[in-house]
Amino acid sequence: MTRKYFGTDGVRGRVGDHPITPDFAMHLGYAAGKVLAEEGHGMVLIGKDTRISGYMFESALEAGFSAAGIDIGLLGPMPTPAVAYLTRTLRAQAGVVISASHNAYHDNGFKFFSAEGKKLPDTWEQKVEALLDPPIQTVESSKLGKARRVDDAAGRYIEFCKSSVPMRFSLNGLRLVLDCANGAAYATAPHVFEELGAEVITVGREPDGLNINLEVGSTYPEKLAKLVSEYRADLGVALDGDGDRCIMVDGEGAVVDGDLLLYIIAISRQQSGELHGPIVGTLMTNLGLEHAFQKKSIPFMRAAVGDRYVLELLQQHDGTIGGESSGHLLCLDRTSTGDGIVSALQVLYEVVESGKTLAELTAEVQRYPQKMINVRLRDCKVKSTATIERAVADVEQRLGERGRVLLRPSGTEPLVRVMVEGQDATEVNALTEELAGVVMQEVGV
Repeated sequence: MTRKYFGTDGVRGRVGDHPITPDFAMHLGYAAGKVLAEEGHGMVLIGKDTRISGYMFESALEAGFSAAGIDIGLLGPMPTPAVAYLTRTLRAQAGVVISASHNAYHDNGFKFFSAEGKKLPDTWEQKVEALLDPPIQTVESSKLGKARRVDDAAGRYIEFCKSSVPMRFSLNGLRLVLDCANGAAYATAPHVFEELGAEVITVGREPDGLNINLEVGSTYPEKLAKLVSEYRADLGVALDGDGDRCIMVDGEGAVVDGDLLLYIIAISRQQSGELHGPIVGTLMTNLGLEHAFQKKSIPFMRAAVGDRYVLELLQQHDGTIGGESSGHLLCLDRTSTGDGIVSALQVLYEVVESGKTLAELTAEVQRYPQKMINVRLRDCKVKSTATIERAVADVEQRLGERGRVLLRPSGTEPLVRVMVEGQDATEVNALTEELAGVVMQEVGV
């Protein structure tokens, strides 16, 4: 059974367009509540980022869960990984986050966590989808779910983040620029780094409901790089709108993406004897990173794009460290899901302990030039054509063993991502433009 609404990271889309509507959110809460009621009994936590539509969807989900007889704990604006953590530690039956992650304010979405603080499997989502079409049948009044605010949620999460590094660890003497993306981490992230001793200069900490990810955050690291240079900071950390991604900037203003951060964390774990299983990247992970791991005798595997697939592969092979170029990193020896703050702390720990800069810690990674072009689709359900397949085969033949080609539909937007990677930047750019042109002509807007 295929999923109609759930993509690689929950349900996501433009606010007001089906299914991102208040009536669908209420039905989603009800359907999820009915599935949960069959599996046991317990509270569901609801967190959200700072989008203006979060108020509307929070109320709609609350109504749906209540109609199914499920109690609700309201967390308010809270990073996605905080919801995962609190779901686990508060012994909730599930958690749901209202967020569209790195997207603009006019998008929103819903993603769920299990009682263990992990993404729920496809089979669970299929059960929920099967209950979305029938009308809501509210439980009798005496069995309606009750809602309450979880007042100490932020403090609990801040302490958890600090516990992901050793007690003796300190950021004293470090000047850090922190970009909160005007998102869910604006009220928690600064406290974590300040309480560990860093001098923190913040940006993207004034959410107004409309400015989430607007020229700030992990998808716009240029601003952070500029501020690191202006303030003569030691480095910078950029989160995304829901706080599960992390991109960093070194003291020279150079952007350090998820691939390089993954390398730093993996090497740190190897040196401390804590590394278990393979490192898991994705189809988008730079080939240079794979070669760097080979030189260190660290096994590396690729999963489909999406943190849920990285997680699945890690669990299958008893691994603990994995992630994506976007900065969505998994440190399963510290937490159950991607966490931008926790990931940054793992990197900062190695910076402080080694006395090296980010550039020095990643000097052995020789990255291949990589170019990606997003082609917007005419039809979200479009499939490849014979012309596209011939074009891909032609580019692969011309590259030979000097590179690779990847065409991947986005799991969250009506896009096809056209990526070419190789040893020569000029050739890579030309081949990407050529292939994207074919895709655009065949299936693009």
